[in-house]
Parts: sequence; C-alpha cells; structure tokens
Amino acid sequence: MEKEIKERLLKAAVAGAENAHCPYSNFKVGAAVLTKSGKIFSGGNIENVSYGATVCAERVAIWKAVSEGEKEYEAIAVIGPGKKEAYPCAQCRQVMVEFGLDWLVISGDEDGNYMGEMMVCDLVPFPFTPDALLG
Repeated sequence: MEKEIKERLLKAAVAGAENAHCPYSNFKVGAAVLTKSGKIFSGGNIENVSYGATVCAERVAIWKAVSEGEKEYEAIAVIGPGKKEAYPCAQCRQVMVEFGLDWLVISGDEDGNYMGEMMVCDLVPFPFTPDALLG
C-alpha cells in the first residue's frame, strides 16, 4: 500500500478521535477503514456509563462502513493517545476477522505518525471464522 494512502488513513483516524466520547477514561482512540471501493469511514470510541455498552473506534468505523453497504476492506488505521503504537482489542479483532483475514492494520500515535503495520491474519493467528459454524 502506498505511503500516501497510509498517511490519509492515519489522518482520518486522528479526525475520528476528535469526535470520541470518552468522559470516563479520557482515552481517545480513532480509527479509519479503507474499503476496496476506495471510501474511508472513520470513528472514535464511544463510552457509556454502563461500561459494557462502550464501543471501540475500530468497530464504530467498520459499522459505519457496513451500514453504507461496504463490507470489503483494504486497511484500517488505529491511533490512540500518546506516542505509542495502537492496535485493536480482541473484540475489534474478531469483528475484523468477520470481514476477512487479508487486510492491513496500520498503527499510529495521537498525531497520526506511522508506528507500524501487520495483516489481520498476523494479528489474529488462530481466527474464529464463519467456517467454524458453517463447516
């Protein structure tokens, strides 16, 4: 994937974090997903006083894409607070697996600086896939 596209995705993830609702943790996370059709959907984490109802930025971005009919992805960028790399939690990884193992996960810091990348299949080496239910 071209460096310019990765930078655009990281910038969109930073924008997603700007709209995060995290009054309890103050831990803003942003994500942006690139569909195979070339569209970008971003999202920020949305916390709830009932912690179990909280939704991560990655799932917000993916669900926004799905709600618009986009179910095939090239990449997702994730940024968190501070200067460390950010990667999806286990629940988000499982949601990502739902839509395939061959897409890129790009990690960045709160300013959208590139920190690393790996494929979903590497992030989830033993995935629980639809084949487990349908096979």
